[in-house]
Amino acid sequence: MNWYNLHAENQVDTPALLVYPNRVQHNIEALKSMIDDINRLRPHAKTHKTKEITQLQLDSGIRKFKCATIAEAKMLGECGAPDVLLAYPLHGAKLQRFATLVQHFPQTRFSAIVDHTDAVKKLSAIAVQNETQIDVFIDLNIGMGRTGILPDDAFELYRLSSEIAGLNVQGFHAYDGHVREIDIAERKNICDRNYEPIARLIERLLDEGFTKPRVVIGGSPSFPIYAQYPEVECSPGTFVLWDKGYADTLPEQNFLPAAVLMTRVVSLPSENTICVDLGYKAIASENSLENRVFFLNVPHLKPVSHSEEHLVLEAGVNHRFQVGDVLYALPIHICPTVALYDKLLVVVEGKVVDEWEVVARRR
Repeated sequence: MNWYNLHAENQVDTPALLVYPNRVQHNIEALKSMIDDINRLRPHAKTHKTKEITQLQLDSGIRKFKCATIAEAKMLGECGAPDVLLAYPLHGAKLQRFATLVQHFPQTRFSAIVDHTDAVKKLSAIAVQNETQIDVFIDLNIGMGRTGILPDDAFELYRLSSEIAGLNVQGFHAYDGHVREIDIAERKNICDRNYEPIARLIERLLDEGFTKPRVVIGGSPSFPIYAQYPEVECSPGTFVLWDKGYADTLPEQNFLPAAVLMTRVVSLPSENTICVDLGYKAIASENSLENRVFFLNVPHLKPVSHSEEHLVLEAGVNHRFQVGDVLYALPIHICPTVALYDKLLVVVEGKVVDEWEVVARRR
């Protein structure tokens, strides 16, 4: 029996997302072993969005977390996480939602990111209005081109954030999801170059008499590199469940797949194709069709078409699949796949023993 198989498959409806807690715990311990100080870990909650996995990390000594939504921040607050960075721009109604969160969970030190003078002023105004203080990190654009201010332009924004009422500037946040080179030596060269303008910015701040800023940087691909940088905080997220995409492109990281999709053959539309119940609503579909899913027990299957409720697969002539057959698959990208499910089915020794609610699915 393979590690992912269920004993009583007919008792589980599909599509389902199975999670294996022993493997989750292995991944947490593997992450800790890759860094010199556990206080430099700030794992991202977006991958799992569950209280139970958060608690496993807390029980393992992790105290700092990162998230991307108010719902994830609220979940972390409810778990009693001591330190939470919400790494997403706050505008409109999110400003008051965040301020309310800060006040509702006093045991958690929440922080936000800013990358523009208007963002600083609006966050300051909401902090003053709510008679509270909000910690902030300046979000830096180190090549992703999505959010953040260029490091060479960030000095005055840092100064404003340090002087304006209601805010306590903490340092810098930088995400580098564009860095995905398979060769780790080349990946390191790119990460080192990306950090150079941050180092110059820090030196300028120190020369001007500022306290040394904190730096929260990177994701899964750059984690092994920045884990070797003294003092910076690292924020990988996918490690906890892992996926086929990173397993193929980050071979130096020895994490185990800990979440598996269970699906069934629902139709045999032609002599060489089968259809399974793994539509858009069951697996992340942002990648190209051929790069969305990998079937563990039948790796030769190739996607032909994908729609809301159906995934048609080329199975080959004279295949022996029957309607009702169960397949097990790894998503290429686990994070948005988790967000499609209300619950994770917890599997221990081939049996479903519990359900973990994906409480932070919403924004």
